[in-house]
Amino acid sequence: MAPTQDALYAGIDLELSWSERELPERVRTKHVHRLHPYLGKYVPQLVEALLARHVRPGGRVLDPFAGSGTTLVQALESGHDAVGVDVAAFNCLLMRVKTAEYNLFALEHDIRDALSRTGKPARPSAYVRDWYEPQAADELLAFRSLIPDYEHADVLRVVLARAARSARRTTHFDLDFPRAPQVGEYWCHKHRRTCRPVEEADRFLRRYALDTLARIKEFARLRSRGRAATVVHGDARETELGGPFDGVVTSPPYPGLIDYHEQHRCAYEILGLQDRRALELGAAASGTSRASIAAYSDGIAAVLRRSAEALRPGGRVVIVVNDRRELYDELLERAGLELESRYRRHVNRRTGRRSGEFYEDVLVAGAR
Repeated sequence: MAPTQDALYAGIDLELSWSERELPERVRTKHVHRLHPYLGKYVPQLVEALLARHVRPGGRVLDPFAGSGTTLVQALESGHDAVGVDVAAFNCLLMRVKTAEYNLFALEHDIRDALSRTGKPARPSAYVRDWYEPQAADELLAFRSLIPDYEHADVLRVVLARAARSARRTTHFDLDFPRAPQVGEYWCHKHRRTCRPVEEADRFLRRYALDTLARIKEFARLRSRGRAATVVHGDARETELGGPFDGVVTSPPYPGLIDYHEQHRCAYEILGLQDRRALELGAAASGTSRASIAAYSDGIAAVLRRSAEALRPGGRVVIVVNDRRELYDELLERAGLELESRYRRHVNRRTGRRSGEFYEDVLVAGAR
Protein backbone atom coordinates (compact mmCIF):
# COMPACT_ATOMS: atom_id res chain seq x y z
CA MET A 1 0.00 0.00 0.00
CA ALA A 2 1.33 3.44 -0.91
CA PRO A 3 2.06 5.78 2.03
CA THR A 4 -0.55 8.39 2.82
CA GLN A 5 0.14 12.09 2.38
CA ASP A 6 0.24 12.44 6.18
CA ALA A 7 2.88 9.71 6.38
CA LEU A 8 4.93 11.27 3.60
CA TYR A 9 4.98 14.67 5.30
CA ALA A 10 5.35 13.49 8.91
CA GLY A 11 9.13 13.75 8.74
CA ILE A 12 9.28 16.92 6.63
CA ASP A 13 9.93 20.39 7.99
CA LEU A 14 7.13 22.18 6.20
CA GLU A 15 8.51 25.62 7.10
CA LEU A 16 11.56 24.78 4.95
CA SER A 17 9.62 23.12 2.10
CA TRP A 18 7.75 25.19 -0.45
CA SER A 19 5.39 24.34 -3.29
CA GLU A 20 5.86 25.86 -6.73
CA ARG A 21 2.82 28.05 -6.11
CA GLU A 22 4.27 29.30 -2.82
CA LEU A 23 7.73 29.85 -4.27
CA PRO A 24 7.74 30.29 -8.06
CA GLU A 25 10.98 30.60 -9.99
CA ARG A 26 10.85 34.40 -10.21
CA VAL A 27 10.87 34.51 -6.40
CA ARG A 28 13.56 31.83 -6.01
CA THR A 29 15.76 33.82 -8.41
CA LYS A 30 15.06 37.29 -7.01
CA HIS A 31 17.40 40.23 -7.66
CA VAL A 32 21.12 39.32 -7.92
CA HIS A 33 20.57 35.60 -7.36
CA ARG A 34 19.85 35.38 -11.09
CA LEU A 35 22.85 37.31 -12.41
CA HIS A 36 24.09 34.05 -13.91
CA PRO A 37 22.63 30.51 -14.00
CA TYR A 38 24.26 28.18 -11.48
CA LEU A 39 23.27 24.54 -11.23
CA GLY A 40 23.14 23.06 -7.73
CA LYS A 41 22.57 26.13 -5.55
CA TYR A 42 20.03 26.22 -2.75
CA VAL A 43 17.17 28.72 -2.71
CA PRO A 44 17.70 32.03 -0.88
CA GLN A 45 14.49 31.59 1.13
CA LEU A 46 16.02 28.52 2.77
CA VAL A 47 19.15 30.45 3.73
CA GLU A 48 17.03 33.29 5.07
CA ALA A 49 15.12 30.86 7.32
CA LEU A 50 18.29 29.14 8.55
CA LEU A 51 19.98 32.44 9.38
CA ALA A 52 16.92 33.46 11.40
CA ARG A 53 16.91 30.15 13.28
CA HIS A 54 20.59 29.62 13.99
CA VAL A 55 22.58 32.88 13.80
CA ARG A 56 22.10 35.68 16.30
CA PRO A 57 20.86 39.02 14.92
CA GLY A 58 23.76 40.94 13.43
CA GLY A 59 26.07 37.94 13.79
CA ARG A 60 28.90 37.19 11.38
CA VAL A 61 28.41 34.31 8.91
CA LEU A 62 30.83 31.99 7.09
CA ASP A 63 30.21 29.86 4.01
CA PRO A 64 33.35 27.79 3.25
CA PHE A 65 31.75 26.29 0.09
CA ALA A 66 30.31 29.57 -1.13
CA GLY A 67 29.57 28.63 -4.77
CA SER A 68 27.45 31.32 -6.40
CA GLY A 69 27.16 33.33 -3.17
CA THR A 70 23.59 32.61 -2.04
CA THR A 71 24.58 32.60 1.63
CA LEU A 72 26.48 35.88 1.29
CA VAL A 73 23.67 37.69 -0.52
CA GLN A 74 21.05 36.56 1.96
CA ALA A 75 23.30 37.40 4.89
CA LEU A 76 23.55 40.97 3.59
CA GLU A 77 19.79 41.13 3.12
CA SER A 78 19.22 39.73 6.64
CA GLY A 79 21.58 42.12 8.42
CA HIS A 80 24.78 40.05 8.72
CA ASP A 81 28.37 40.49 7.65
CA ALA A 82 29.60 37.43 5.77
CA VAL A 83 32.68 35.69 4.40
CA GLY A 84 32.54 33.26 1.48
CA VAL A 85 35.40 30.99 0.41
CA ASP A 86 35.59 29.17 -2.91
CA VAL A 87 38.39 27.64 -4.95
CA ALA A 88 36.76 28.39 -8.32
CA ALA A 89 37.70 31.67 -10.00
CA PHE A 90 34.35 32.13 -11.74
CA ASN A 91 32.42 31.58 -8.50
CA CYS A 92 34.47 34.28 -6.80
CA LEU A 93 33.94 36.70 -9.68
CA LEU A 94 30.19 36.10 -9.51
CA MET A 95 30.11 36.56 -5.72
CA ARG A 96 32.08 39.79 -5.85
CA VAL A 97 29.68 41.25 -8.40
CA LYS A 98 26.61 40.14 -6.44
CA THR A 99 27.76 41.50 -3.09
CA ALA A 100 29.68 44.68 -3.96
CA GLU A 101 28.27 48.11 -3.14
CA TYR A 102 27.94 50.37 -6.17
CA ASN A 103 27.57 53.96 -7.17
CA LEU A 104 24.49 53.13 -9.23
CA PHE A 105 24.78 56.21 -11.42
CA ALA A 106 28.37 55.31 -12.37
CA LEU A 107 27.44 51.66 -12.90
CA GLU A 108 24.61 52.54 -15.25
CA HIS A 109 26.87 54.90 -17.18
CA ASP A 110 29.47 52.15 -17.67
CA ILE A 111 26.92 49.57 -18.81
CA ARG A 112 25.12 51.84 -21.25
CA ASP A 113 28.36 53.25 -22.61
CA ALA A 114 29.76 49.77 -23.23
CA LEU A 115 26.58 48.81 -25.08
CA SER A 116 26.87 51.89 -27.30
CA ARG A 117 30.42 51.13 -28.45
CA THR A 118 31.92 48.68 -30.90
CA GLY A 119 35.11 46.96 -29.83
CA LYS A 120 37.74 45.16 -31.82
CA PRO A 121 37.50 41.36 -31.68
CA ALA A 122 40.66 39.38 -31.00
CA ARG A 123 41.63 36.25 -32.90
CA PRO A 124 39.31 33.49 -31.60
CA SER A 125 40.72 30.51 -29.74
CA ALA A 126 40.04 26.95 -30.89
CA TYR A 127 37.31 26.67 -28.25
CA VAL A 128 35.57 29.83 -29.50
CA ARG A 129 35.80 28.71 -33.14
CA ASP A 130 34.23 25.36 -32.25
CA TRP A 131 31.42 26.60 -30.01
CA TYR A 132 30.29 29.86 -31.65
CA GLU A 133 29.09 30.96 -35.04
CA PRO A 134 31.54 33.51 -36.55
CA GLN A 135 29.27 36.51 -35.98
CA ALA A 136 28.56 35.53 -32.36
CA ALA A 137 32.26 34.98 -31.69
CA ASP A 138 33.16 38.41 -33.13
CA GLU A 139 30.48 40.15 -31.04
CA LEU A 140 31.53 38.46 -27.80
CA LEU A 141 35.23 39.14 -28.35
CA ALA A 142 34.54 42.74 -29.38
CA PHE A 143 32.64 43.31 -26.13
CA ARG A 144 35.48 41.68 -24.19
CA SER A 145 37.94 44.15 -25.71
CA LEU A 146 36.00 47.05 -24.15
CA ILE A 147 35.89 45.72 -20.59
CA PRO A 148 39.30 46.99 -19.35
CA ASP A 149 38.17 50.56 -20.09
CA TYR A 150 35.60 50.56 -17.29
CA GLU A 151 35.57 50.91 -13.53
CA HIS A 152 32.91 48.21 -13.27
CA ALA A 153 34.82 45.69 -15.36
CA ASP A 154 33.77 42.70 -13.22
CA VAL A 155 30.09 43.44 -13.78
CA LEU A 156 30.71 43.52 -17.54
CA ARG A 157 32.63 40.23 -17.28
CA VAL A 158 29.61 38.54 -15.70
CA VAL A 159 27.36 39.98 -18.43
CA LEU A 160 29.77 38.63 -21.04
CA ALA A 161 29.86 35.19 -19.39
CA ARG A 162 26.07 34.99 -19.29
CA ALA A 163 25.77 36.03 -22.94
CA ALA A 164 28.48 33.55 -23.93
CA ARG A 165 26.53 30.76 -22.26
CA SER A 166 23.40 31.55 -24.28
CA ALA A 167 25.16 32.19 -27.61
CA ARG A 168 26.91 28.82 -27.91
CA ARG A 169 26.31 26.31 -30.68
CA THR A 170 24.08 24.12 -28.56
CA THR A 171 20.51 22.94 -28.30
CA HIS A 172 18.14 25.14 -26.34
CA PHE A 173 17.30 22.32 -23.93
CA ASP A 174 20.89 21.42 -23.04
CA LEU A 175 22.52 24.66 -21.89
CA ASP A 176 23.96 23.23 -18.65
CA PHE A 177 26.30 20.56 -20.05
CA PRO A 178 26.35 20.48 -23.86
CA ARG A 179 28.48 17.57 -25.00
CA ALA A 180 29.41 18.74 -28.49
CA PRO A 181 28.76 21.79 -30.68
CA GLN A 182 25.42 21.64 -32.46
CA VAL A 183 25.78 22.47 -36.13
CA GLY A 184 22.64 22.81 -38.22
CA GLU A 185 18.96 22.34 -37.44
CA TYR A 186 17.63 19.99 -34.73
CA TRP A 187 14.34 19.00 -33.13
CA CYS A 188 14.03 21.14 -29.98
CA HIS A 189 12.48 19.39 -26.97
CA LYS A 190 12.09 22.75 -25.22
CA HIS A 191 10.17 24.57 -27.97
CA ARG A 192 8.60 21.49 -29.64
CA ARG A 193 9.70 22.56 -33.08
CA THR A 194 12.75 22.59 -35.35
CA CYS A 195 15.38 25.08 -34.16
CA ARG A 196 18.92 25.98 -35.07
CA PRO A 197 21.82 27.34 -33.00
CA VAL A 198 21.96 31.08 -32.51
CA GLU A 199 24.18 33.01 -34.88
CA GLU A 200 24.73 36.28 -33.00
CA ALA A 201 25.39 37.42 -29.44
CA ASP A 202 24.59 41.16 -29.33
CA ARG A 203 20.97 40.62 -28.30
CA PHE A 204 22.11 38.54 -25.34
CA LEU A 205 24.71 41.12 -24.33
CA ARG A 206 22.13 43.91 -24.35
CA ARG A 207 19.41 41.89 -22.61
CA TYR A 208 21.67 40.62 -19.84
CA ALA A 209 23.46 43.94 -19.34
CA LEU A 210 20.17 45.74 -18.68
CA ASP A 211 18.84 42.85 -16.59
CA THR A 212 22.02 42.88 -14.48
CA LEU A 213 21.69 46.61 -13.90
CA ALA A 214 18.05 46.22 -12.81
CA ARG A 215 18.86 43.36 -10.44
CA ILE A 216 21.77 45.18 -8.80
CA LYS A 217 19.54 48.23 -8.30
CA GLU A 218 16.84 46.05 -6.73
CA PHE A 219 19.29 44.43 -4.32
CA ALA A 220 20.75 47.84 -3.39
CA ARG A 221 17.32 48.77 -2.03
CA LEU A 222 17.03 45.58 0.03
CA ARG A 223 20.49 44.99 1.49
CA SER A 224 21.16 46.09 5.06
CA ARG A 225 23.17 49.25 5.48
CA GLY A 226 26.60 48.96 7.01
CA ARG A 227 26.95 45.24 6.22
CA ALA A 228 29.61 43.81 3.93
CA ALA A 229 30.64 40.50 2.40
CA THR A 230 34.23 39.35 1.88
CA VAL A 231 35.01 36.91 -0.92
CA VAL A 232 38.09 34.72 -0.50
CA HIS A 233 39.43 32.93 -3.56
CA GLY A 234 41.13 29.92 -2.06
CA ASP A 235 40.93 26.37 -0.76
CA ALA A 236 39.04 26.36 2.55
CA ARG A 237 41.20 23.46 3.74
CA GLU A 238 44.17 25.78 4.05
CA THR A 239 43.32 29.44 3.42
CA GLU A 240 42.72 31.92 6.24
CA LEU A 241 38.99 32.01 6.99
CA GLY A 242 38.99 35.30 8.84
CA GLY A 243 37.00 34.42 11.98
CA PRO A 244 35.55 34.53 14.49
CA PHE A 245 32.04 33.77 13.24
CA ASP A 246 28.65 33.44 14.89
CA GLY A 247 27.50 30.76 12.50
CA VAL A 248 28.30 28.71 9.42
CA VAL A 249 25.62 28.16 6.76
CA THR A 250 26.77 26.09 3.80
CA SER A 251 25.89 23.45 1.22
CA PRO A 252 28.98 21.37 0.33
CA PRO A 253 29.33 19.87 -3.14
CA TYR A 254 28.09 16.31 -3.63
CA PRO A 255 30.68 13.68 -4.65
CA GLY A 256 30.84 12.98 -8.37
CA LEU A 257 27.46 14.53 -9.16
CA ILE A 258 27.92 17.95 -10.79
CA ASP A 259 30.92 19.06 -12.84
CA TYR A 260 31.00 22.59 -11.45
CA HIS A 261 33.90 23.65 -13.66
CA GLU A 262 32.43 22.32 -16.91
CA GLN A 263 29.14 24.04 -16.09
CA HIS A 264 30.95 27.37 -16.57
CA ARG A 265 33.52 26.26 -19.14
CA CYS A 266 32.61 29.02 -21.59
CA ALA A 267 33.22 31.68 -18.90
CA TYR A 268 36.69 30.29 -18.20
CA GLU A 269 37.51 30.19 -21.90
CA ILE A 270 36.10 33.62 -22.83
CA LEU A 271 37.40 35.43 -19.75
CA GLY A 272 40.72 33.60 -19.42
CA LEU A 273 40.13 32.64 -15.78
CA GLN A 274 42.47 30.45 -13.75
CA ASP A 275 41.55 26.76 -13.84
CA ARG A 276 41.84 25.16 -10.38
CA ARG A 277 39.42 22.28 -10.91
CA ALA A 278 41.93 19.77 -9.51
CA LEU A 279 41.31 21.28 -6.08
CA GLU A 280 37.50 21.13 -6.25
CA LEU A 281 36.03 18.67 -3.76
CA GLY A 282 33.52 16.25 -5.24
CA ALA A 283 34.48 17.07 -8.83
CA ALA A 284 32.55 14.89 -11.27
CA ALA A 285 35.79 13.94 -13.02
CA SER A 286 36.96 12.29 -9.79
CA GLY A 287 34.15 9.77 -10.00
CA THR A 288 32.59 7.86 -7.13
CA SER A 289 35.13 5.11 -6.52
CA ARG A 290 35.97 4.14 -2.96
CA ALA A 291 39.21 6.12 -3.16
CA SER A 292 37.39 9.20 -4.54
CA ILE A 293 34.76 9.10 -1.78
CA ALA A 294 37.52 8.75 0.82
CA ALA A 295 39.37 11.77 -0.60
CA TYR A 296 36.11 13.75 -0.71
CA SER A 297 35.38 12.83 2.91
CA ASP A 298 38.85 13.86 4.04
CA GLY A 299 38.43 17.23 2.36
CA ILE A 300 34.94 17.94 3.71
CA ALA A 301 35.98 16.93 7.24
CA ALA A 302 39.02 19.21 7.07
CA VAL A 303 36.93 22.20 5.96
CA LEU A 304 34.28 21.59 8.62
CA ARG A 305 36.95 21.25 11.31
CA ARG A 306 38.57 24.54 10.35
CA SER A 307 35.16 26.21 10.16
CA ALA A 308 34.25 24.93 13.63
CA GLU A 309 37.52 26.24 15.03
CA ALA A 310 36.65 29.69 13.66
CA LEU A 311 33.31 29.82 15.52
CA ARG A 312 32.60 31.91 18.57
CA PRO A 313 31.36 29.93 21.61
CA GLY A 314 27.79 28.86 21.03
CA GLY A 315 27.99 29.22 17.25
CA ARG A 316 26.42 26.56 15.05
CA VAL A 317 27.41 24.88 11.81
CA VAL A 318 24.38 24.46 9.53
CA ILE A 319 24.82 22.14 6.54
CA VAL A 320 22.33 21.57 3.72
CA VAL A 321 23.01 18.25 2.04
CA ASN A 322 21.43 15.19 0.45
CA ASP A 323 23.38 12.63 2.48
CA ARG A 324 22.37 9.56 0.50
CA ARG A 325 25.77 7.99 1.12
CA GLU A 326 25.36 8.52 4.89
CA LEU A 327 28.75 10.17 5.25
CA TYR A 328 28.00 13.13 7.45
CA ASP A 329 27.60 11.52 10.89
CA GLU A 330 31.23 10.42 10.64
CA LEU A 331 32.36 13.67 8.99
CA LEU A 332 30.88 15.75 11.80
CA GLU A 333 32.62 13.58 14.38
CA ARG A 334 35.94 13.92 12.55
CA ALA A 335 35.45 17.70 12.50
CA GLY A 336 34.91 17.85 16.26
CA LEU A 337 31.21 18.62 15.86
CA GLU A 338 28.16 17.07 17.49
CA LEU A 339 24.89 16.75 15.61
CA GLU A 340 22.15 18.56 17.52
CA SER A 341 19.25 18.38 15.08
CA ARG A 342 18.37 17.24 11.58
CA TYR A 343 15.59 18.69 9.44
CA ARG A 344 14.25 16.98 6.34
CA ARG A 345 12.98 19.18 3.54
CA HIS A 346 11.29 18.50 0.22
CA VAL A 347 12.83 20.22 -2.79
CA ASN A 348 9.96 20.97 -5.10
CA ARG A 349 11.73 21.46 -8.41
CA ARG A 350 15.22 20.89 -9.74
CA THR A 351 17.06 23.05 -12.26
CA GLY A 352 16.50 22.62 -15.99
CA ARG A 353 15.50 19.08 -17.00
CA ARG A 354 16.47 17.57 -13.63
CA SER A 355 12.91 16.94 -12.50
CA GLY A 356 11.47 14.52 -9.97
CA GLU A 357 11.26 14.09 -6.22
CA PHE A 358 14.26 15.30 -4.27
CA TYR A 359 14.90 15.67 -0.55
CA GLU A 360 17.59 17.37 1.48
CA ASP A 361 18.66 17.25 5.11
CA VAL A 362 19.62 20.29 7.14
CA LEU A 363 22.18 19.29 9.77
CA VAL A 364 22.74 21.56 12.74
CA ALA A 365 25.88 20.88 14.77
CA GLY A 366 27.84 22.47 17.59
CA ALA A 367 31.33 22.01 18.98
CA ARG A 368 31.88 18.91 21.14
